[in-house]
Amino acid sequence: MNILHFWRALWGIVGRELRRFATQRERFISALVRPLIWLFVFAAGFRAALGLAITPPYQTYILYEVYITPGLIGMIQLFNGMQSSLSMVYDREMGSMRSLLVSPLPRWFLLVSKLLAGTFVSILQVYVFLAIAWIYKIHAPWQGYLWIVPALILSGLMLGALGLLLSSFIKQLENFAGVMNFVIFPMFFLSTALYPLWKLKESSLPLYHLAQYNPFSQAVELIRFALYGQLNQEALLYTLASFMVFITAAIIGYNPSKGMMVKKGGG
Repeated sequence: MNILHFWRALWGIVGRELRRFATQRERFISALVRPLIWLFVFAAGFRAALGLAITPPYQTYILYEVYITPGLIGMIQLFNGMQSSLSMVYDREMGSMRSLLVSPLPRWFLLVSKLLAGTFVSILQVYVFLAIAWIYKIHAPWQGYLWIVPALILSGLMLGALGLLLSSFIKQLENFAGVMNFVIFPMFFLSTALYPLWKLKESSLPLYHLAQYNPFSQAVELIRFALYGQLNQEALLYTLASFMVFITAAIIGYNPSKGMMVKKGGG
């Protein structure tokens, strides 16, 4: 095995994911419908309830739609990470990953390649969403659309690694939808995607602590600050640490001699 084999495998996995994304228009539309509904419909009601918010990184009064835009970006990446892992369950049992996982290439490399492919797709979805938000007159500094890229890569990898970890425990495709809902909705609603932490603290101290230590909250805060040209070091370290924990556990889970795969009769 040499570096050329790794390169071909990486681009093969990424290219396949991009082709699948291009041909599955329903997946692309559904990925945008959820955040757009929150942005155009639900935000109106929340704005009436919350009014204007004064929270970092803005240090000024802002419209509620501006506040939740990073949270909805995180929603896109969260759902994409789960959707990519859903396809992983199928591919592992009957698709291309079934063959790849028994190839001479290291499993960790194949899993990371799958993560990178899913993250790249999620970033494309995010920029389409930001373009629609711009038309809706929800603007960020133009530099923010570049500064956000590293945050999107890290948050996409972290959320994708979480989905990959979940897929290592699930054998049947039918079981994944229930697990997705069990993970997605608590992570999303117990986060700073829709409400600032100080609002949650005013409402309930336990909810405040759950949101504060929620990895999705930290990913959203990393995106929120990056979009406005600032670096949230705490969110960066927390998201990076979460990614390392999730990907390490996923690699162990896909190890036929150590992880959950051995209990299922192989990969």
